[in-house]
Amino acid sequence: MIKRTLGHSDIQVSVLGLGSMTWGHQNSEADAHRQLDAALAAGINLIDSAEMYPTPTHAETWGSTERFIGSWLAQSGRRAEVVLASKIIGPARQPGAGAHIREGRTRHDRANIVAALDGSLKRLQTDYLDLYQLHWPDRTTNIFGQREYPYGEDDREAVSIAETLQVLAEQVAAGKIRHIGVSNETPWGVAEFLRQAREQNLPRIVSIQNPYSLLNRLYEGGLSEFSQRDNIGLLAYSPLAFGALTGKYLNGALPQGSRLSSVYRTFNRYDSPGAHQAIAAYVALAQELAITPAQLALAYVISKPFVSSALTGQTSLAQLADNLGALQVKLDSEALARIEQIHRQIPNPAP
Repeated sequence: MIKRTLGHSDIQVSVLGLGSMTWGHQNSEADAHRQLDAALAAGINLIDSAEMYPTPTHAETWGSTERFIGSWLAQSGRRAEVVLASKIIGPARQPGAGAHIREGRTRHDRANIVAALDGSLKRLQTDYLDLYQLHWPDRTTNIFGQREYPYGEDDREAVSIAETLQVLAEQVAAGKIRHIGVSNETPWGVAEFLRQAREQNLPRIVSIQNPYSLLNRLYEGGLSEFSQRDNIGLLAYSPLAFGALTGKYLNGALPQGSRLSSVYRTFNRYDSPGAHQAIAAYVALAQELAITPAQLALAYVISKPFVSSALTGQTSLAQLADNLGALQVKLDSEALARIEQIHRQIPNPAP
């Protein structure tokens, strides 16, 4: 297993990380434990979770993912072998969303950060996290595939980055967190986190967990320079675009048990004519290279120097084995040129 340093931290993470957002919805506790056992046996050491998981988040299931990881840690005794990451939810993006978590009090202020972190530690059955991340910004900004400029003034309850960073610094000092990171963040947000850390002598973020895949390479244009110049690693989520890059949804297919068949029926981020056209082209290229579409997609993502780890979410051990096969794939100059040709023809169809 290839390992890379997570940003400017002292942590080494596997170049493929284990995403967990299906555990508690599509996957049982026993499934989660089997995935964890198999992942560690293959050399994966990064486990990424969040207080709201599994997704979509519901009152009756939220927190289950962390509880499943916690029971595995308690049974296995392998806490020292893993890099454990979790996230605090942000303010609701739609009215009523997330109301089941702290009665909808999900701002990034002291009370909520402390409550969220302590809750995660309890469910995970550990006294510290290697990485604690803000799941999405407290302020209003364009994230989760929104292309348009959507915002004006922040609402009255918006918490400043300076205040959030100060509270996170206190949790680091208390030993509850080793390092901090952001997720679904913009270039302005990253710059502001760095500015506040510099001016107030507070901890610097070590990671950005944003989408990055063959269908969405926007990270390259606005954020990759922070990775290079400020040594902030990308934890690439959705590197397989919810499984769409495997080709299983092409031509109107909707496999039983898949995410888009039931869990995300209304989630159309990867369901557009441009996305389907690009996916078909990448699937055809993978067939020419005699590798699976998943291996092509993952091999491309982990080939990028700004990527610390690609977070794969799988619902079966067979999918995990397929994903691990990407580690054996070396894309040559001709294959990379073909990828660039497709990208130029259909750039970023699924932001």
